[in-house]
Amino acid sequence: MITTSQKRIDALTTSGRWGTETLHSMLAVHARLRPDQLAVKDQPNREQLTGDPPQALTWSELARASDNLVPQLIAAGIGENDRIIVQLPNIAELIVLYYAFSKMGVITSPIPVQYGSHELRNVAEALDGAAVITIGRLINLDLASNVRHALPDLKVLLFGEDLELDTVERGQPPQVTNDANRVMSICWTSGTTGTPKGVPRSHNMWFAAGRCTSDASGYVSDDVLLCPFPLVNMAALGGFLFPAAQAGSTIIMHHPLDPALFLQQMQDERVSFTIAPPALLNQLAKSPDMWRQYDFNALRRVGSGSAPLAPWMIETFSREFGVEVVNIYGSNEGIALYATPETVPDPGARATMFPLPAEGSDLEARVTDPDSGDIVTGQGERGELLVRGATVFDGYFESDNTDVFDKDGFFRTGDLVEIGGGAGDCCKVVGRCKDIINRGGMKISSAELDVALEQHPDIVEAAVCAYPDSRLGEKICACLVLKPEVQLMTLQAIQDHLLGLGFAKFKLPERIEDYEQLPRNALGKVQRFVLQEVISAKVTSESDS
Repeated sequence: MITTSQKRIDALTTSGRWGTETLHSMLAVHARLRPDQLAVKDQPNREQLTGDPPQALTWSELARASDNLVPQLIAAGIGENDRIIVQLPNIAELIVLYYAFSKMGVITSPIPVQYGSHELRNVAEALDGAAVITIGRLINLDLASNVRHALPDLKVLLFGEDLELDTVERGQPPQVTNDANRVMSICWTSGTTGTPKGVPRSHNMWFAAGRCTSDASGYVSDDVLLCPFPLVNMAALGGFLFPAAQAGSTIIMHHPLDPALFLQQMQDERVSFTIAPPALLNQLAKSPDMWRQYDFNALRRVGSGSAPLAPWMIETFSREFGVEVVNIYGSNEGIALYATPETVPDPGARATMFPLPAEGSDLEARVTDPDSGDIVTGQGERGELLVRGATVFDGYFESDNTDVFDKDGFFRTGDLVEIGGGAGDCCKVVGRCKDIINRGGMKISSAELDVALEQHPDIVEAAVCAYPDSRLGEKICACLVLKPEVQLMTLQAIQDHLLGLGFAKFKLPERIEDYEQLPRNALGKVQRFVLQEVISAKVTSESDS
């Protein structure tokens, strides 16, 4: 399956942005050059998670294990161009499966382990997949039974029953399919505003994204990478699997997120780079004693993203811990921007500002007015970020992509950014175009308020949303998760906090709601639309009573 036009393939190949490497061709390189170097290692609590002992595979063992998995998959009826749903946690078998499918020309469609019957049926219907690969259980999740109940007509294959990890050399390796422009995966958008959509990506698209992560982190072959993000989307595939395949680095698995174990693994495995969610880094920055319990002298830097970063957190890591934080802004569709200590030295600016790609990069970017489509270039002006280039996909799977790209082939990201930097060569993500709150004609960024509220010492997490108002159109509600020992947060207290940070009065929330936890999708992103629906219904009910 190839989604890319020959014209685009020729252009990107001629420019050197795309090549002939596939995931499995890089595996063959590392199995030859560094056969005894560790390639992938399970988390030490693997047995508690799945009932199986932890696995550790060298590059040569990974090559043999994926070779030996191919005939098992063929015997199960899986073949070239089949679309296979994969619901696995971060375990060694998932890495082996990616490489085996790459050799076979099979399209992997990975989904989060949190997906239930509803999401499974949606994906299966959209994908028309040939089978599902999973395991029996993950802690208290009965993955196999859930899949069989949701998809009774699909073949279900289980590692540990139908498929086995075998690292013994067994003669002639399988024949492989070597086309870097073939679709290698169909991942799913995070669904922050509704039903997820399939995103087909080729080997070349993934390797281009991996180069961006490598540039941001400086990956080398002896790097040890700790992967806490599920290997189902850009954060982990573009952040770990493909750059590790390019450099020959080691991946240490972690999942689900356990902060204490995460820190222990960073110390014990002498991790040199990891990508961690902002909430965890905020927690560590507020708890320096926790950080100083461990020895992280091998840690070169930490990446983060998927939500706005707090300037105070980056400053704390730099000043107190001696570790620089790289801000990474990516998406399944192919956004790949990053701010490093080299490109944005000031920690405060690095939390919010991303340098726009230089000429000749894998990615091109422009900012346009969301209504008129006119290009925006002035300092402080806001518009929608558009991107095109080697990292960007061709369109959503079997969808109407009419409005997904502009007339010049730029992908409309839906993200609202503000032009900044000394020469207007940076952009600041201020929210989703649809997440802008319109209070009496004044446009307010939800993301900007989220970050500011989370600076309050008594607030663990925050997300603002709009609710209807007959006079102003929309007002702002602050949805808060407080520290366990904090019993009450008043509206006046958070207004005073924001005023103390210099916020204009028209940006102040006029309602607060307490939550034990914010609603998130399976990939951990706050579902602001859920908050808005709940709060709006509550406000309407109050006005009617």
